[in-house]
Amino acid sequence: MLGPMRTRPAPDQRRRHRWEHRTELPLAAASLVFLGAYAARVLGHGLPQYVHDLCLALLLGCWLLFGIDYVVRWRLSGEGALFWARHGLSTTILLLPLLRPLRVVPVYEAIRRRQRRPRLNLYARVMSYAGLSTALIGFSGALTVYAVERSAEGSTIQTFGDAVWCVCSTLATIGYGDAVPVTFLGRLVLVALMGGGLALLGAVTGSFASWLLQSFAEEDERTDRPPAS
Repeated sequence: MLGPMRTRPAPDQRRRHRWEHRTELPLAAASLVFLGAYAARVLGHGLPQYVHDLCLALLLGCWLLFGIDYVVRWRLSGEGALFWARHGLSTTILLLPLLRPLRVVPVYEAIRRRQRRPRLNLYARVMSYAGLSTALIGFSGALTVYAVERSAEGSTIQTFGDAVWCVCSTLATIGYGDAVPVTFLGRLVLVALMGGGLALLGAVTGSFASWLLQSFAEEDERTDRPPAS
């Protein structure tokens, strides 16, 4: 008997997959440039004005690249006006480029749906990506919190170290309360970190626990299997 027929992806979908594959590394590099330029503008108090202007140009240039990528994927998807709603994560990342490390979450979800023999290198790769993304998002959040809180009246976040401490306590769901934002944007950033940080930390612990459970299950099967005669 013939097996079930496999449907081939539409030409636009193949073009979209090729586009995403070819732009993955350049966009990742642009994300790092964006983060570096943003950090220089926030932390570089003593830098010359032309350096701040150059950083601003890099920020706008990278944002333009992200916008072009979004529009191209939109056109190739064939989904029309529903694209922005069906791809909410991509839409959010376009509006807030500092959240681009969150793109590792769909990768983790795809791996969880795979029913195959556990591979340590695959799970270890997801854990490393998620851990790195958590660090990058935490650094981005600390920069934003510091930028909006350092001059706010009544703020307890006066240095970048205070902002890092506040973000770390937020990601760890501890919330000591010794460094808290007083501005709306600062609080909004911490709310986003609560959701994004928990998702990424969950990807790390979930991947490790999933690999352990599958490994133990296979070990039990080999132990219970009767020896060959």
